[in-house]
Amino acid sequence: MMVPAALLLLGALTAVVAPRLLARADWPDREPVVALWVWQSVVAAVLLCCALSMTLSAASAWHAVRGHVFAPAPRAVVEAYALGVGGPWAATTAVALACGGLWTVAMLLREVVRARARYRRRRTELLVRAPLLPGEQPANDRLVILEGRRPDAWWLPGAAPRLAITTAALRRLKGRQLDALLAHEQGHAQARHDWLLHCSAALAGGFPQVPVFAAFRDEMHRLVELAADDMASRRFGRLTTALALVGLNEDRGVFGPCPTAQAQVPQRVHRLLTPPDRLTAGRRLRLTAAAALVPVVPVLVAFGPGLRALG
Repeated sequence: MMVPAALLLLGALTAVVAPRLLARADWPDREPVVALWVWQSVVAAVLLCCALSMTLSAASAWHAVRGHVFAPAPRAVVEAYALGVGGPWAATTAVALACGGLWTVAMLLREVVRARARYRRRRTELLVRAPLLPGEQPANDRLVILEGRRPDAWWLPGAAPRLAITTAALRRLKGRQLDALLAHEQGHAQARHDWLLHCSAALAGGFPQVPVFAAFRDEMHRLVELAADDMASRRFGRLTTALALVGLNEDRGVFGPCPTAQAQVPQRVHRLLTPPDRLTAGRRLRLTAAAALVPVVPVLVAFGPGLRALG
């Protein structure tokens, strides 16, 4: 039972330490794409620790599971894990982690069902606001213009993704500002940010008492917007993107003293107008490689006794 316990300890340590280190670091706002990758690696490592611990605990508790997990392994490898000495704790740990895994899958499925329902509802609303004329066939246009008194634009994902924009946004944003807005929304679609948001929402909703999942959800909502801002600013400039962001949100009270649901908009505008220095290519590469190695650590811990026995 030493290896399953070590994996659980490693998962708990990763869940506690990694978010604190990322919160204290000054580079995530400068490199949101790298920060997105790091957060995904951290959460993947935590989930992998739980999955490996569950597997080894089940192998220690039940001979049937042990036979399947260690079927091709030499006898020395099986003996290296000291299976069968965990007592009732092995079965309890395996069942608890299995229940957590099933609950995670259920939360992911619930989020997918909710996302599909939202998708169908918004598709229906889009068809009501932009109805087809008699005899007109549904088009595959990716851009839909809607009548609206409030400037707004959003990307509707799906099998045939479409970008909707209101006439008020067309009147207020001109030229390159409108192009920057469209590039921002296209950045969300190209990077499939909707999947990141769904996964983070499922984990945070399924395990509200686990701080790392709540932090993961909050950071995903923030970082995907910064990443899309950067994609738009690289094509049309930071000032143009900031002006488009202001024009789209100035009627929503986000720049007043009272906090709103879009409280991060002023911070995004300030970031665009006073851009921080980007990290060097070498440091970005090192951060990306280090993040990719984080999920490898639980695998090394799990396979360590077996590798030593073979050596």
